[in-house]
Amino acid sequence: MATKEKREDNVIQEVIGIFSSYLEENGFRKTPERFAILEEIYNRNDHFDAEALYIHMKMQSYRVSRATVYNTLDLLVNCDLVKKHQFGKNLAQYEKSYGYKQHDHLICEDCGKVMEFCDPRIQQIKNMMGDLLKFDITHHSLNLYGHCQRGCKQTENSEK
Repeated sequence: MATKEKREDNVIQEVIGIFSSYLEENGFRKTPERFAILEEIYNRNDHFDAEALYIHMKMQSYRVSRATVYNTLDLLVNCDLVKKHQFGKNLAQYEKSYGYKQHDHLICEDCGKVMEFCDPRIQQIKNMMGDLLKFDITHHSLNLYGHCQRGCKQTENSEK
């Protein structure tokens, strides 16, 4: 257990360093609020929207504004520490991305639940298609939409 916590602490220290350098190189101020938002994100293990992050931070007594949360998320996306997803809704969702392997998503169209999965065959297909078509693939996104087994499909069918 101690090694997992140590690894997470190391990741947080690394992302703080990366973010600090990014802010400096691009002329942005290094504020405690921005780093608090970064740490809060890297202490999470889920997909979240900006409003939920803002509310969570306010409930934890952080002194951050809604605008600071949204602006910091944009900065974190720009320096590749956070990924932004549009899972077929108007609401953008985010997840931490530094040090995390490529993965894909299953999205329930009814309840909005997002589940992650990783299948090595997808990497094999990427490599094969890149070689076959002489194309340098830098990244990919695979989102599969459907109905989860939490009762969403049964609820939908009973309403018809």
